[in-house]
Amino acid sequence: MVKNNRLWLPDRQDIIWIDCNLQDGQELRDAHPFLVLSPHTFNDKTSLVMGLPMTTADYNADNPFAVAVGKASGHQLEKTSYVLCHQPKSFDWRMRNATPHPLGKLHEALFSQVCERLNQIIQIA
Repeated sequence: MVKNNRLWLPDRQDIIWIDCNLQDGQELRDAHPFLVLSPHTFNDKTSLVMGLPMTTADYNADNPFAVAVGKASGHQLEKTSYVLCHQPKSFDWRMRNATPHPLGKLHEALFSQVCERLNQIIQIA
């Protein structure tokens, strides 16, 4: 995809559309917003993007591993959008035809909250 006369590459903090199919069990299916954690240099060289899926499923209001990041647009009723910190994933963004999401980038303060919640699970930093 070309954006501003240059090839588009997903970057850290970007929200993109990506098709999560094929899935199993409680995993997300179909196209979902996806918060990118990996930097554009990694995404470009590997064709992979590492990140966290996003959803508007109401039951995530009580999920201690979901971070509410605001209202999702495009729904008949505005719903809260959640980043699912307990479901880190890696996808081939080129093969899955990922595209930029209208929300653009996640605000720095919310991105920090997401990273802190993820670190509570994987305990890297």
